[in-house]
Amino acid sequence: MDKTQPHPLFKLATELGPLLIFFFVNAKFNLFAATGAFMVAIVIAMIASYVVTRHVPIMAIVTGVIVLVFGTLTLVLHDETFIKVKPTIIYGLFAAILGGGLLFGRSFIAVMFDQMFNLTPQGWRILTLRWALFFFGMAILNEIVWRTQSTDFWVNFKVFGVTPLTMVFAIAQMPLTKRYHIEPASLEASEAEAGDVRKG
Repeated sequence: MDKTQPHPLFKLATELGPLLIFFFVNAKFNLFAATGAFMVAIVIAMIASYVVTRHVPIMAIVTGVIVLVFGTLTLVLHDETFIKVKPTIIYGLFAAILGGGLLFGRSFIAVMFDQMFNLTPQGWRILTLRWALFFFGMAILNEIVWRTQSTDFWVNFKVFGVTPLTMVFAIAQMPLTKRYHIEPASLEASEAEAGDVRKG
């Protein structure tokens, strides 16, 4: 099914909007109020994404589910540890999925990124490994920050540290994607050739 491509600002709003709400509510009230607001904002962002594009990215769904589960535990048990460890769980899960896929010869990064580009098998493997290591590093970094710093510092890091780090890392992968990029025409020719070989 073809997915409607949203305006870049809409995509940015659905990704950063919940984080900004989390930051401002925490600054105005406390982490528990911010957690509740964050949960509501995440759900609204996913609904908006589906209404506009008729599609919700896999990463957004996984993240949303974990936010709702750990957010609920935070509010019900009144323990901020759950919402603080939530990024660690998310990053660790993504790293495990990507790394585990590579062990079985699969590159799940294409699914996670909704196949934003076409790469050679080697390109996908390298990109997958890099993102797996990045997510693993971010899981460790989150653990260090929330365990050694104040709640307000952790919130600031989550909003204004994680996003720039992720963007910088993603931009740093552009030379790789260009090097192993396959033009659509070449991709179709390769698939057709493979089909002919199978028929023969």
